[in-house]
Amino acid sequence: MKLPFAPAVLVGLLLSLPLGLAGLAGAQTPGHLTAPPLPPLLRVAGAETPIELESARVDGEIVGGLARTSIELVFRNPNARVLEGELQFPLQPDQQVAGFALDIGGAMRDAVPVPKAQGRQVFEAIERRGIDPGLLEQTAGNQFKLRVYPIPAGGTRRVRLDLVESLRRDGEAWQYQLPLRFADGAGRFEGELRTAQKPEPLGLARALKAERHGRGYRLALSARPPGEVLSLRLPRAERAESYVQDFAGERYFLAEVPLSGASAPRRLPQTVGLLWDSSASRRKRDHPGELNLLDRYFRAAGTVQVRLIRLRDRTEPAQTFQVRGGDWSALRRELDDTVYDGATDPGGWNAEAEIGEYLLVSDGLFNYGDQRLPELGPQQRLYALNSAGANGDNDRLRALAQAHGGRLVAWSRAGELERAARELLEQAPQLLSASGAGIADAAAELAFADGGLLRIAGRLRDAPATLRLRVRDADGERELSLPIAADAPASAFPATLWAQYSIRALQADPERHRAEIARLGRSHGLVTAETSLIVLEEAADYARYRIEPPAPLREEYRRLLSAQEEAVAGERRIHLDLVAGSYQQRIDWWQRDFPKGKPPAALGGNERYRLAEAAPAAAAGIAPMPALPAPSDSAREPTTLDSVEMPAEAAAADAGMDRIVVTASRIAHDDQAGPSGPVQRPARIALQAWEPDSPYARRLRKADAGSAYAIYLDERDSYAGSTAFYLDVADVLFEKGRPELALRVLSNLAELDLENRHVLRVLGYRLMQAGQPALAAQVLERVLAMAEEEPQSFRDLGLAYAAAGRPQEAVDRLYEVALRAWDGRFDGIEEIALAELNAIAAAHPDRVDLSRVDPRLRRNLPLALRAVLSWDSDNSDMDLWVTDPNGEKCYYGNPLTYQGGRITDDFTGGYGPEEFALRRAKPGKYKVEAQFFGDRQQLVTGATTLNLRLSTGFGGPGQQDRQVTLRLKDAKEQILVGEFEVR
Repeated sequence: MKLPFAPAVLVGLLLSLPLGLAGLAGAQTPGHLTAPPLPPLLRVAGAETPIELESARVDGEIVGGLARTSIELVFRNPNARVLEGELQFPLQPDQQVAGFALDIGGAMRDAVPVPKAQGRQVFEAIERRGIDPGLLEQTAGNQFKLRVYPIPAGGTRRVRLDLVESLRRDGEAWQYQLPLRFADGAGRFEGELRTAQKPEPLGLARALKAERHGRGYRLALSARPPGEVLSLRLPRAERAESYVQDFAGERYFLAEVPLSGASAPRRLPQTVGLLWDSSASRRKRDHPGELNLLDRYFRAAGTVQVRLIRLRDRTEPAQTFQVRGGDWSALRRELDDTVYDGATDPGGWNAEAEIGEYLLVSDGLFNYGDQRLPELGPQQRLYALNSAGANGDNDRLRALAQAHGGRLVAWSRAGELERAARELLEQAPQLLSASGAGIADAAAELAFADGGLLRIAGRLRDAPATLRLRVRDADGERELSLPIAADAPASAFPATLWAQYSIRALQADPERHRAEIARLGRSHGLVTAETSLIVLEEAADYARYRIEPPAPLREEYRRLLSAQEEAVAGERRIHLDLVAGSYQQRIDWWQRDFPKGKPPAALGGNERYRLAEAAPAAAAGIAPMPALPAPSDSAREPTTLDSVEMPAEAAAADAGMDRIVVTASRIAHDDQAGPSGPVQRPARIALQAWEPDSPYARRLRKADAGSAYAIYLDERDSYAGSTAFYLDVADVLFEKGRPELALRVLSNLAELDLENRHVLRVLGYRLMQAGQPALAAQVLERVLAMAEEEPQSFRDLGLAYAAAGRPQEAVDRLYEVALRAWDGRFDGIEEIALAELNAIAAAHPDRVDLSRVDPRLRRNLPLALRAVLSWDSDNSDMDLWVTDPNGEKCYYGNPLTYQGGRITDDFTGGYGPEEFALRRAKPGKYKVEAQFFGDRQQLVTGATTLNLRLSTGFGGPGQQDRQVTLRLKDAKEQILVGEFEVR
């Protein structure tokens, strides 16, 4: 008997700051800082009493134009139950996470780098054991998420974040800014800043006094934050300076080179391509500022032809506009009328040779389709305009622009538009190349000397060395030289900044450079799109997951790892043997003959199975299938035939069904044979229509096809964060014959919650149902990259590849499900994946190579009827029920029916799948139902989204498939999904 789940508790420790943690010395000036009313520091869901910020401490060190800031926060949980914490924050483009630490046993333990997918896998696996993990990961752009578990009932957790950043010029000085609003509600606040040069406090911090401290200065912070933002000015050297660092057996350098030079207006082209990101994430950007900037651009251009290309889930055809004398009013009206909706695919268009430069107006959050910008011609420039600030992917936009001779123009406030216009319209001093004697792998922070300074980092191969820079400004090109002395001042920054600059350059095409980005992140302890930082409690956990621990645990780690190595090869062999044994049981079942007549009513339990016709199996030399144990008692459903309710008669059961008669599929029956063998009978699949009963869905269904999309836009602001809303609207638009708009609405799921694999999995399922397997495969590839620890990620992608006409890749992904040893929550999925692998291989015998597959697993087992249930929410229990014409229900409590219907293992803690299979089917109706038994987590869609795939003739030449997605919200809720009818 199953036990009901206790409700899950998820605590969101959401840092809500106007500058986020971004401003931990961002590039704002005091005159531009505006502070809205202070929001709550922590937003808590599922806790009776909010989490408290017990104390906050800030420690910073500023050397030259570089700063390192540590923030230590102590959270107290006043509730009587354990909670999980999640802290989300953005950083400015000049900032980088350099580390974090978590208290373990009363002492702070530093995090270590780990591949991103592995980090999430390890965190969630250890969290289920109730042990202390902490995980810091990058979600998208410069957005970060820190997950901490547990925050003990009535106890505290201490977290430390370390950030490094490059300061910006303020006239002839450096400016350092530290927003302190996050500490305003702290019970205690303290800290100190150490500087090499005497700092000048600004604003409310003027009362602070800098004291001499060694060879530098110290600024003490105590009692309460000195205003919402602590601003300092520090003297800036006018000469070039260099620093060195020894790190991991390598010597790195960092050079700061003042670069003065003339700026002049750029020569603008006669034909311009305007790439206008029209996705949903751009709805609330600074459109007036963007139009203001374009107004200046077109006034400077005078007469120019513009090709407007709107980017969203699918690129729209280009529109041509003529701008004469700076008058671009027609184009501006078109942009004003833009509907911002859908996800962002930057591709789907081709560069035109006559276009001199492209303006990409976007936040850089490319999250759909191929996610790759088309190739531009060698002479075509790209300028990227971004008003999203820290909420966009500035690194990718900058890399794209600089790779094509242009630059990123980014702003987040109206007061920055003058600066943005200069960057767009003027040719500023620019770095063209960096190299030199004794120097390797030089990388620049920026190609343009913003604030009159270039920063270049690299490896030193000899000392002394000479850095040579080729630069260009309005007066032409020239070369600069800077000696890097062997005794240059030591610094803690060069290695980290070199890795950061190198990763930025790779962001123009992150998919192509995933491995290199991951290597740099791991070797330098950086949080990137491919690497995270993790803290574990026990040395055994570091060894179990092969994660190099911090120094104090390394000796024990190596000892444990050595002992562990000997068992790995043997475990894989044992696992494959177990999988082969499980699949052999399926073969044994498939080769048995089961009676198709009406079972004796007096027989119940295992007595029914003794009537199975075992002779063919025995003749084939196959051991008889062992008798199943008596079905366990269940409070939910009876298990004997004489007490099962018989299916309803006549057409009442068909009410509301979406009916399809499958004419290509033929099903063999044992009980009616002709001279040529079994009589072939057709079957059909009927699906229950899924109609959500929400107010907006009822309103949409009443509307005509032409006005439904407008009604969706009218309702959207009320449900903008609801996954269910977009699913429901897309369903209605599909029903009304508006597939392109339905797909656009559906694609919003890719923008809702960055890197939420549950939401993306639902999107992949729904795209498959909509007949878009190629798009589904691209989405499910992202899911796999996020969650390689879940076999469903491989299975889902394999099925999408098969539907998209990529059978070899499908087979390879499905075989991974069989090869790997998974968490115990996923027991039994191997059998289902192998059945699908063999069916795909049988359908494409000339296109699939099975030589890699263990011979014991290469056996296609065709089926008359098959139903497979999977779902989107982890740690949830859904049940598949199939009631046959005998009135017997096949489900977890009755896994083998009298006529041979078989259901796979009951998944109670994963995403499924559960499979009903029947080799030969007697005539009649087979009712397919799903029940939501319960869950142990907060549901990402407000309900659990189910995906059901019904097949006839599975594994044979006439296979027909239908699938449907629907939702169940409440425990014990059940729904009729559809039915098979065998004639």
